[in-house]
Amino acid sequence: MSASLPRILVPGKINEQVLLRLPEMFEIVRLDRADPDLVTADMADIRGIAVSGRVPAGLMDALPGLEIVANFGVGYDGVDVKHAASKGIVVTNTPDVLSEEVADTAIGLLINTLRLLPQAEQWLRQGRWVRDGAFALSPLSLRGRTVGLYGLGRIGLAIAKRLEAFGVSVAYHTRSPRDGLAYAYHPTLERLAAAVDTLVVIVPGTEATRKTVNAAVLSALGSNGVLINVGRGSTVDEAVLVSALQAGVIAGAGLDVFDNEPHVPDALLGLPNVSLLPHVASASVVTRNAMADLVVDNLMAWFSTGKALTPVPETPFTRRAG
Repeated sequence: MSASLPRILVPGKINEQVLLRLPEMFEIVRLDRADPDLVTADMADIRGIAVSGRVPAGLMDALPGLEIVANFGVGYDGVDVKHAASKGIVVTNTPDVLSEEVADTAIGLLINTLRLLPQAEQWLRQGRWVRDGAFALSPLSLRGRTVGLYGLGRIGLAIAKRLEAFGVSVAYHTRSPRDGLAYAYHPTLERLAAAVDTLVVIVPGTEATRKTVNAAVLSALGSNGVLINVGRGSTVDEAVLVSALQAGVIAGAGLDVFDNEPHVPDALLGLPNVSLLPHVASASVVTRNAMADLVVDNLMAWFSTGKALTPVPETPFTRRAG
């Protein structure tokens, strides 16, 4: 491998498409995990990281030549972006290419939760339709519901468009109202929850959003309420959610994300009024390959033009000459 090629570190696992495409312009250096203790002296000239997961401050400090961290995913809470910004390191993510897939999954998860479709399928597969008769009527329906979106970025807007087609009313909460939208805006999450009976969570996992879906919000959502989370598990207080589902404070929940993935609380697994997915909202081959391509394209753009394609807002940097 030519020494003139920029060296890119890949810590841990990443989509194979990234590994297939990186050699077009880079030399790949692999580490088992994003641990600064694994960095050796011959890695001092590494200039980029391609990652699906964590990049702690210590790893950045251990790589004096680091210029860019290309993150696989829209969410980049695993990357210490504040530290990156302080060092002039650009961080990129993969927006847009997964918005439609995640929005599709959110709607599917909502319908599964309301109509108990996974449970109905198991009823059939287990022979119970023949043995025990028809599956029970679902107590909930999408008909007549009012849906509140906690977060209205690219994915939230894609979900809202789909909900419109189902004939349900849509409201939202973000830090400030969005111009040019007909959806009702609520200045607090609790006020949104009180105004709707279905709450879809699609905000990033930050300290500002941690456990914001709390007891007060679930109580405001009410006994006919349904919670759907396709954002980050940290946004929901899981212990409070379990208690609310057990006590009938809300009627049901559909979750694609959890606070301590891949571990899901046994109490959630045992509930009949939940639909659970193993963080698969963007998990199609087509979408994940598009995400992988954007990871590599960001690196290529940075080293060939001096500008990343999709830098995160905290690191709007351009590359210094030389």
